[in-house]
Amino acid sequence: MLSELRVVDLGIIAELTVPIGSGMTAITGETGAGKTLLVEALQLLLGGRADASLVREGASEARVDGRFVTADHDEVVLSRVVPREGRSRAYVDGRPATATELAELGARLVDLHGQHEQQSLLVPAAQRNLLDTWCGAPASDARRELATLRARRAALLAELAAYGGDDRARAREIDLLRFQLEEIDAAEIADPDEEARLAAEDLLLGDAENHREALETARDALGGDAADALAAAAGALVGREPFAHLSDRILSAQAELADLALELRVEREGVVADPERLAWVRERRLRLRELRRKYGDTLADVVAFRLEVAARLADLESHDDRAGAIAAERAKLATRQREVASTLTALRSSGAGPLAAEVTVRLRELALADATFSIRVEPLLSGGSGGSDESGESGGGAGITDDGADAVVFELAPNPGEPARPLAKAASGGELSRTMLAIRVVLSDAPPTLVFDEVDAGIGGEAGIAIGAALAGLGERHQVLCVTHLAQVAAHAHAQLHVRKQTTGKRTVAAVEVLLDDARVGALSRMLGGVDDSAHARSHALELLEGARAGRATASRR
Repeated sequence: MLSELRVVDLGIIAELTVPIGSGMTAITGETGAGKTLLVEALQLLLGGRADASLVREGASEARVDGRFVTADHDEVVLSRVVPREGRSRAYVDGRPATATELAELGARLVDLHGQHEQQSLLVPAAQRNLLDTWCGAPASDARRELATLRARRAALLAELAAYGGDDRARAREIDLLRFQLEEIDAAEIADPDEEARLAAEDLLLGDAENHREALETARDALGGDAADALAAAAGALVGREPFAHLSDRILSAQAELADLALELRVEREGVVADPERLAWVRERRLRLRELRRKYGDTLADVVAFRLEVAARLADLESHDDRAGAIAAERAKLATRQREVASTLTALRSSGAGPLAAEVTVRLRELALADATFSIRVEPLLSGGSGGSDESGESGGGAGITDDGADAVVFELAPNPGEPARPLAKAASGGELSRTMLAIRVVLSDAPPTLVFDEVDAGIGGEAGIAIGAALAGLGERHQVLCVTHLAQVAAHAHAQLHVRKQTTGKRTVAAVEVLLDDARVGALSRMLGGVDDSAHARSHALELLEGARAGRATASRR
């Protein structure tokens, strides 16, 4: 739940830190005092659109921080900074985050119902989702399976499309792939380092005669004066023990010289002028260069490309077999889609009546004594076996979406004798508010914190008392924050926060006060249209508070 809300430089709020407890908390105050700013602060925490016009005059940025305590007693801090210029910034536990991340996390913590959010109840998809929530895990499991089945069918269709277009296009690609494969295979590349070896051989064969002559000259030089000089040096030191180490080195040099002369002769004999071999080497190098130009930077890349070509060719040549298998698998999946969609339809049809009955009971508790709520489940207008599915392919799973094959319509008959009509046509603003609240009371599966922004607009008297009692009942299972102008609603709250405007240094700022005991009685009496010292207004306020407490006590004993 939300344990603390801190708002800085937002509208007329200079700086507020509001502690919030469990149960139902009413947020009250005069029009324009800043109550709605608290809701807008929460909307920012939930990833709502950042409007620079909300930044307090003279401030460079507005900031909102919300401290939440989770079910396992961990703390999560969400923050949003709105600068006067530039993009807003979001943080989760001090870590930079996107507004989308903030919204995803916030949706698990808070459910906000404002006057605009009530309109979402008119959206068919929202009505379908609410009915599915009532139907429970079987419905959510069915929708999950439908999404999986659709994704699998789409993937198979994409796989089939990847084989190529029509038969002519596929035949052209097969011809090209075969040519590429034959060209690479004809080169018989066995060694990715072949080009380096061929380059060395080209250097040797390309100047063979001159290479032989150079090797001969070098060998003759080592066998002439150099050999005689080493022999003379060795003879001069024979038997002279103090210089034995030098004599040994001269003898080693003689042996090395002899080895070099032999190696030069062997190398010379190995260099043979071979014009035919030279021509083959150069042709081979040219051929390999051409393959690299077409198929890869290195011979290893060419070999890898050859493997890809072979795999693609095998796929295309087996197109008919694979296409048949894909068609069979898609047909099987489509059959399963229809089965799951039918199951979901049955769940919705069986759940619609009980949900409608429960909501009707709650509506009558909310001072709509003659109203009847109903739910109609009917096929989607786009359905039918001749339609097309999400991939655009006709037949099979056509007309079935991830949400099934049904349209769900919430209907209301506000008065006896009137036909039930869709909410958008049948409900006034007050009726829509109470319908939304009734549904929320029935569907208690919701985030820990519920925020209601003036859902009691246009309502008064006994209807206000009924709404207050319903919100207080929700407060037994959730943390409920309710912005209200009605004393009848505020009296049912476990706690009351009063927002007021005050002038400080010729600036208007909003302040929040936790109302206790006598202060709360005074605030309620003013909301009833009286004044603090009006005995009648205070008596009425006390009566509301005592009645609300008695009602909560009775409800808790049930």
